[in-house]
Amino acid sequence: MARLLCLVILPLISVLPFSYASPLLMLSTGSSLFVEEHKQTFLTSPNADFSCGFYEVGGNAFSFSIWFTNSKNRTVVWSANPKSPVNGHGSKVTLNHEGNLVLADVNGTANWDSKTSSGKGTTAVLLDTGNLVIRDSTGTKLWQSFWAPTDTLLPLQPLTKGTRLVSGYFNLYFDNDNVLRLMYDGPEISSIYWPSPDYSVFDIGRTSYNGSRNAILDTEGHFLSSDKLDIKAADWGAGINRRLTLDYDGNLRMYSLNASDGSWKVSWQAIAKLCDVHGLCGENGICEFLPSFKCSCPPGYEMRDPTNWSRGCRPLFSKNCSKIEEYEFFKLAQTDFYGFDLIINQSISLKECKKTCLDICSCSAVTYKTGSGTCYIKYVLFNGYSSTNFPGDNYIKLPKNMVSKQSDLSCNPTKEIVLGSSSMYGMNDANKNYATYYVFAAVLGALVLIFTGTSWWFLYSKHNIPMSMEAGYRMVTSQFRMFTYRELREATGKFKEEIGRGASGIVYRGVLEDKRVIAVKRLMNISHGEEEFWAEMSIIGRINHMNLVRMWGFCSEGQQKLLVYEYVDNESLDKYLFGDVSAERLLAWSQRFKIALGTARGLAYLHHECLEWVVHCDVKPENILLTRDFEVKIADFGLAKLSKRDSTSLNFTHMRGTMGYMAPEWALNSPINAKVDVYSYGVVLLEIVTGSRISSGIKVDGREVELRDFVQVMKHILATGDVKDVIDTRLNGHFNSEQAKVMVEVAISCLEERNSRPTMDEIAKAFLACDDEDNHPAYSW
Repeated sequence: MARLLCLVILPLISVLPFSYASPLLMLSTGSSLFVEEHKQTFLTSPNADFSCGFYEVGGNAFSFSIWFTNSKNRTVVWSANPKSPVNGHGSKVTLNHEGNLVLADVNGTANWDSKTSSGKGTTAVLLDTGNLVIRDSTGTKLWQSFWAPTDTLLPLQPLTKGTRLVSGYFNLYFDNDNVLRLMYDGPEISSIYWPSPDYSVFDIGRTSYNGSRNAILDTEGHFLSSDKLDIKAADWGAGINRRLTLDYDGNLRMYSLNASDGSWKVSWQAIAKLCDVHGLCGENGICEFLPSFKCSCPPGYEMRDPTNWSRGCRPLFSKNCSKIEEYEFFKLAQTDFYGFDLIINQSISLKECKKTCLDICSCSAVTYKTGSGTCYIKYVLFNGYSSTNFPGDNYIKLPKNMVSKQSDLSCNPTKEIVLGSSSMYGMNDANKNYATYYVFAAVLGALVLIFTGTSWWFLYSKHNIPMSMEAGYRMVTSQFRMFTYRELREATGKFKEEIGRGASGIVYRGVLEDKRVIAVKRLMNISHGEEEFWAEMSIIGRINHMNLVRMWGFCSEGQQKLLVYEYVDNESLDKYLFGDVSAERLLAWSQRFKIALGTARGLAYLHHECLEWVVHCDVKPENILLTRDFEVKIADFGLAKLSKRDSTSLNFTHMRGTMGYMAPEWALNSPINAKVDVYSYGVVLLEIVTGSRISSGIKVDGREVELRDFVQVMKHILATGDVKDVIDTRLNGHFNSEQAKVMVEVAISCLEERNSRPTMDEIAKAFLACDDEDNHPAYSW
């Protein structure tokens, strides 16, 4: 009977899938791997974490590679021939009798070899670390893949002065000053972008005073370099497979493997904003990161190669230096082309800046910063990027006939932006999803880049904090810390000087020992659990934007919950808009537009650029503080709601906000997202335009109407093309009609149904397109 079972079972076993796989632990002299058998025959590490053999990179194209066995899509960490794949028929890898490991193409030519020659007894093995090693008969290492990295470092694999990571045109290497850098090294232009050239290496905690030029990633996710670069993975600790990869988009990222499903998550990245990577959109191209990564060509230019953004844009005109009067400038708001400045002039007017460019034939554009009057004459348009946070504008030099054709001269322009794709960089779309990749990477990867991990230990050693909160301490920086209740009580003189109050608490003025003036908000009716409060503070504390009040710290001792902010010594917006405002305090139109734009920028930062999205939940004039220069500082976002970037709505235990500014979703018990802030902003915007407290009741022709009816009235007025009847009468007609029309249009769109409301980023861009610097009667009033 047993013999009969054997006869039946053995043939079945021979056709089971695993019978086709023949992993090898070693290649000996004279043995080969054949490309046709790439699914059956390959090297494997003793722990089975890594495999080595032929890897399919395209139709009938293969590389000789090492990959993570248990990862989705078999993530490659090393390739012998990344730029010159071999044929899918007839190619092979052989450890020949001379002891040389040779990759041969179908015609027998050597595509790559290890350049070893130790003769008989030579072996090739794949170690548990992912290192492919060739040894002679005595066991001496002759060659190893760790000596020749491609785009990835594995734990315990050193990066030295003689090695570098390369991905397309991007390089990670030790420069001549012994500093580890990222560089775009294109066919015509080279440009270092990390660490930022705007700062010295010492400013960012690195040093050039070292001669070893060594960097290594350990088995716990700690990457340490001889130039004092010291980073840790967000999930730092043993037992996780990791890799440090220079990705095809030029960003350096650390990945951690989820053993349960084979997926990767980003646990650190060098570049928080992708447009800080140089060369992504090529020469003359403009990079935009929000709301998703985009490349575009400026007016007068077109994409050079529709399949490859790295080749940039080409001009649709030829320069004629003999007739400078034939050129004009087209404004690209809050756009710059970093570097390659021919001349930098300080404290000059925009007119003088443009004239300088017209007088220089090689000048292609100027970047001008209004506040400082700084003029940058550009001869090469490279590293272009557009950001609502850039404090200047670019003026590109074009023939007059091309400038006149641009519709962008009108307010609220519409431009077609061409999305970059992974195929443009020689990658398979099946493996990369460009847009979601960057959003996911930006969320999970920026944790360690922004802050250090030293002060959390100090705090933890002094306070009895649950272990689950340690991650929050790792995020604390010297500018954001925990205060003791006693410290804040003394700073405020036992909470003596009240400067404001709201539904969530009372605000007091205080002075710290270092003489910094602070605003301390003593919270009331807080439903946060202790751990939730700490987690939210660790996120809020890293928020830093010119239009947001800087949060310096917090206190959490039992029932005492306090937030510590910078002190803004002017008053809030409502004091300058409503009631009996003197002529001296009444806001001019230029100030109103500036406040509307600044508020939009601040909210856009919270909604779109933070590590985790932040919904303010209480946007109103009382929370819009003004500096002495009438710059906006949005306050009271310390109790805002945090949202993961992949979530579509938030969970609330109770309603938040102020009556009159709250979106209908609150009352309808609908899902809450950032659009509630957009609605509130729309109400505030109407109040800025009209100078009236719309949130507390509206009168039209002597009768009180609801807000939705008032919006319909505004739509009818807007349809006439003349909005002067809704502008604050105290301005006596001194306003910019074009800006006013756009502000009313935006306000109305903010008060529509949730799905029809714009994003704050779109609002900021609409206002920037109308931020006219030319003289206007409104500005001379």
